Amino acid sequence: MKKLTLLTLIIASAFTACTTMKSGTIGTGGLSQLGGTWELNYISGPRIAFNGLYPGKKPTIKFEIGDKKFSGNTSCNSYTGALVADDSSINFTAPFAMTKMACPGEGEATFLQMLRKVGSYAVTSDTTLNFMMGDIAIMRFSKKVVSN
Repeated sequence: MKKLTLLTLIIASAFTACTTMKSGTIGTGGLSQLGGTWELNYISGPRIAFNGLYPGKKPTIKFEIGDKKFSGNTSCNSYTGALVADDSSINFTAPFAMTKMACPGEGEATFLQMLRKVGSYAVTSDTTLNFMMGDIAIMRFSKKVVSN
């Protein structure tokens, strides 16, 4: 009986260790990897091509982890708000401040609509940020390199 209990304990530990390793390889990396400025390069949903939505300037988002803030540009208007996030989930449903210039096209509205649907994120290779709705990546950003 002791051998059976010991064997069960070893097998359970092995499965737990495998699960822990598996989730760590996804690339979520935690809140600290969000820091910096990111530029949108993919958005799901619209019937208009990405370059048609954002012909001149692509939307950006900047995370200031220490100050618990985010800010950016929708390709037209600037926005800023309080960062509500942990190591894998993020929420943009709380109101945030935004300038109110008139913007041509559907790009800004599409960006804001999708941003509010985001529930989690994953950072891969330290250079790609995916905003997720469930298991589906609905927005993808590339890390912007800061030049001096």
